[in-house]
Amino acid sequence: MLELFFWLNVFIVVYTYVGYGLILLVLNTLFFRKNQLTKIKNPEVSILIAAYNEEDWIVEKINNTLSLDYPAELLKVIVITDGSTDKTFQKAKSCTVPAGISFEVYHQPERKGKLAAIERIMPLVKTPVAIFTDANTVLNRQAIRQLVCHYNHPKVGAVAGEKRVSSANKDEASSAGEGIYWKYESLLKRWDANLYSAVGAAGELFSIRTALYESIPADTLIEDFYLTMTVLRKGYRIAYAADAYASEGASASVGEELKRKIRIAAGGIQASWRLRDLLNPFRYGVFSWQFFSHKVLRWTLAPLALPIVFLLNLFLAFSMNPWYVSLFILQILFYLLALLGWIFEKKQIKIKAFFIPYYFCVMNFSVFLGFARLLKNQQTVLWEKAERKRNQ
Repeated sequence: MLELFFWLNVFIVVYTYVGYGLILLVLNTLFFRKNQLTKIKNPEVSILIAAYNEEDWIVEKINNTLSLDYPAELLKVIVITDGSTDKTFQKAKSCTVPAGISFEVYHQPERKGKLAAIERIMPLVKTPVAIFTDANTVLNRQAIRQLVCHYNHPKVGAVAGEKRVSSANKDEASSAGEGIYWKYESLLKRWDANLYSAVGAAGELFSIRTALYESIPADTLIEDFYLTMTVLRKGYRIAYAADAYASEGASASVGEELKRKIRIAAGGIQASWRLRDLLNPFRYGVFSWQFFSHKVLRWTLAPLALPIVFLLNLFLAFSMNPWYVSLFILQILFYLLALLGWIFEKKQIKIKAFFIPYYFCVMNFSVFLGFARLLKNQQTVLWEKAERKRNQ
């Protein structure tokens, strides 16, 4: 039974991080070809940029957006600077706008978060397509055209763009690990979309049919992922536009990347629970398998399986079975490489081979910290409710 439990957890880890991708690769190679998208009449689009204290980026972001290759009369750019205490609002207002493009900047002093800012403005969006992009990213010139051409399929309700990580120094731990992670993630999204639907979208760049937008819970931690996933409930799917991409700098350090990963992990666990109805294969078919394999396992069972595999392997290695001894040695070597990656990052010694195992460990460790954050937030909410009840 101990061996069975060990191999079950090994299977969970291998399937989550390698096996699912290999299955998608085989399915795409054997059964799918790249879709030849037909041109459609360009729809009106609104690009929404929620910017909080982004004075260093906002002018570059707006100029980049205004220079995109799309008919000016069909382009509406909306910047929301709610809560910003620096010069983000003033700099956004001072930008020079080409003739024909509709450009609006909204601001209110109170900070309620990115989701609240979007929720406040979406009722004002009247174009058939709404595009969301982060303030610290740069889009390629053809991004809008590459996104909207997917809407020629009536069942496409949202389109995910591609996130690309750029860095002046690609040998740093954060950029090495993060860059490789997103390249692999982009491949999975492309293969997922070919099979049926991409599994969510990243906030750097995605679009949605405006008519399908719905309000989501105010405490949602990864609103971009959750928002795009709601279109599946309405019978639509998420397409993937690999040629529409947003370039973003890597995190300044693995420590900064860990903070971001903790929020994503907490939001992923939260979303997995709130979107659990999408795991019903009798209603959602193959997408339930995609959602479970691509996201749910990463945010739940796979990180938990890693320490279980290590501890069980240690126990089984005492039997002196060469298979278990070899596997345990390989695990020790892997975690030693991760430890060296951590040491080298602290000493600013740049050896990329050590940074990849280190990033993998950081990514999985963040799930445990994310779960702890989620529990803490939930306890705070319950405490506040109890306090309000007591004061009534």
